[in-house]
Amino acid sequence: MHLVIVSGLSGSGKSVALNMLEDLGWYCIDNIPAGLLNAFISHSVRLKSRIYERSAVGLDARNEPDEIASVPHIVRELRKSGIGCEIIYLHADENMLLRRYGETRRRHPLLREGIDLKGAMAEEMRLIEPITYSADLVIDTTHTSVHELREMIRARVEKRRSGRLSIMFESFGYKYGIPGGADFVFDARTLPNPYWDPLLQPLSGRDAPVIAFLEAQPAVQALLADIIGFLERRIPLYQENNRGYLTVAIGCTGGQHRSVFLVERLSQHFAARYPDVVARHGSLRSSA
Repeated sequence: MHLVIVSGLSGSGKSVALNMLEDLGWYCIDNIPAGLLNAFISHSVRLKSRIYERSAVGLDARNEPDEIASVPHIVRELRKSGIGCEIIYLHADENMLLRRYGETRRRHPLLREGIDLKGAMAEEMRLIEPITYSADLVIDTTHTSVHELREMIRARVEKRRSGRLSIMFESFGYKYGIPGGADFVFDARTLPNPYWDPLLQPLSGRDAPVIAFLEAQPAVQALLADIIGFLERRIPLYQENNRGYLTVAIGCTGGQHRSVFLVERLSQHFAARYPDVVARHGSLRSSA
């Protein structure tokens, strides 16, 4: 049996993630009381039914604090018993969450008399902190559309085989903010910038003229070699510690040229050795 616990801040996309897993054939339960996790696992294991072979449960702050605090311990015990278990944590920055609540006019689950929306969000963050620090995969949905989140769940959770490390290389623009779920962040802003060439400015790091420009720069090749060397030494350590996910973020000013080029090259290099490699360009739709 394999169990995925989906948690995070309200408005960050937990329901989207669970719905995607359900569409992919997982048995999903939303907002299960944390105190019933063991009972659900015992029931599933006892029945030995294929229905529960891949299960996902949604957990949020609508639990007793002690129940939430017990989740990391429950996960450790499940793993010791041979059940595959991982935690996916979704979040977004405060302004985006406020915007989403304003657009949907939904009520925050912790909103009550004497506490406004910001206060409810702060309380939620405090309550689910034990789950936050135990997460195997952190997904920042601040700049992620519903379609992109669904695709990320498919590529990183559904396609990852048990026991294998899923590696994602993600480009981003510093002017939009650093992705919140990155394990390693590398800065490409010191490299020669194709943006200042009028012919290259509207293109991206996946277009042939930009690729030719960057490949001709010694500084680009040096940084690429440095990152590859660093990761080749670190990835085996992630595997030895049975880590399921590794996210590497590469940033430049706008996330359109240099970081995109590097992510494409890195994903090509490591895909030759590791089967679960994903490339994502978080800021590519925006101008540089």
